[in-house]
Amino acid sequence: MNRRRQTLWVSIGGVVAMALYAGLGLLQLLVLTPLAAAPGRSLDEIRAELSAAGESLNDVVPVVFLSVGVLIALVGAVVAVRARAHPAIPAMVFLSLLMLGAPVLFHMSFLPGMALADTYMIGGGVMLRGMLPFYAVSAFAGVLLLAGVVVASIRTRAATRAQEASAAASVTY
Repeated sequence: MNRRRQTLWVSIGGVVAMALYAGLGLLQLLVLTPLAAAPGRSLDEIRAELSAAGESLNDVVPVVFLSVGVLIALVGAVVAVRARAHPAIPAMVFLSLLMLGAPVLFHMSFLPGMALADTYMIGGGVMLRGMLPFYAVSAFAGVLLLAGVVVASIRTRAATRAQEASAAASVTY
């Protein structure tokens, strides 16, 4: 498989992974967490009770913030494919975006979590279990990113040494 095709597949996979991460994160923040915070109530009932209490899930803010990550992934994919970048470059971009997903989700969970906590007099821990898979994916992406940097460094160092050895062997006295 040629390098451009590898870059294309890495880019497609990265955009899909980012879109899944953001979409499932929104599902967790705006649907599953409210349902867990108020068992036995429908999402419409929860939204009505939040509104009556002067609160809101602030749907727009998480949607915008998580959509930005998908947009960055899409732009990165297009640039990588058009520039015929080495597949490792878009892979590192997507791993970085996935790694940054946990802090963004944590930050985006604050407003809906506070609205639910204020309305239903609950602690924020109701969200913890649902967010753990996202934190695990982000941590794993960070580990893979670090491993990729180490492998690239080792390969570069080995290539440099091989070139130096070749240059030294070709010198005649």
